[in-house]
Amino acid sequence: MSAIDREQVAHLAELARIEMTDEELARVAGELELIVSSVASVSQAAGPDIPATSHPLPLQNVFREDVVGETLTQEEALLNAPDGQDGKFRVPAILDGE
Repeated sequence: MSAIDREQVAHLAELARIEMTDEELARVAGELELIVSSVASVSQAAGPDIPATSHPLPLQNVFREDVVGETLTQEEALLNAPDGQDGKFRVPAILDGE
């Protein structure tokens, strides 16, 4: 794996339209190099016999019964609405012609 140098970081910064000082370019190049080497070392440790995991502990969903509770009537729901029409909330149009 090749090292990430200052020129590569400068090129990426230019493509992203990010202004960076020489000190920032050098620091980011070092940080990116450390990240790449860390990922490479983890990739070496995980072999084909080790299953991929997204969580170290198994996840379990906790479900509850879906029970209908107390609900509002249509009139109650629209009682404090600023504007209603035909039993529905009326809001300002945001799209022209639709």
